[in-house]
Amino acid sequence: MGTGKTTIATKVALRLKMRYVSTDDLIEKREKRTINEIFTASGEDYFREVESEVIRDVAGMEDAVIDAGGGAVMREENMANFKTNGIVICLTADEEVLFERVKKYKHRPLLNVEDPKFKIRSLMKQRAPFYAKADHVIDTGRLTIGQVIDKIVEITGSGTSEKKE
Repeated sequence: MGTGKTTIATKVALRLKMRYVSTDDLIEKREKRTINEIFTASGEDYFREVESEVIRDVAGMEDAVIDAGGGAVMREENMANFKTNGIVICLTADEEVLFERVKKYKHRPLLNVEDPKFKIRSLMKQRAPFYAKADHVIDTGRLTIGQVIDKIVEITGSGTSEKKE
């Protein structure tokens, strides 16, 4: 959340002439409601089930850059599905940077809490062991969008069929 996943994934896809795929967009299309509505009406557990089904569907795609939500890798099956046909790249930043990037947005269901900074810190701590399983980790906090894209292109071998998370 706030690491630049969507912005960077769309630009990497353009640069590598690949298809951009957002698991959140596919979930919303499938459910015919927003992520926020899913969380509110059906809860996070339901959302994670649908997310895993969507990831199973897209994991085998060729020539695709897949943008998945930050919680997706908390399920071993999702990480395994991503790694079957691609490279998993985790974008990260420190909690202050993340808070500054997301504080104005109200569509983040996990941050609709009294103390969003505490929630960011808590999520980062909870997710750290899962993010560590990524093939590569890039801290976007002090890099420009272009620098992050260049790193990803270098990691993927520029133009080969790879995936990004």
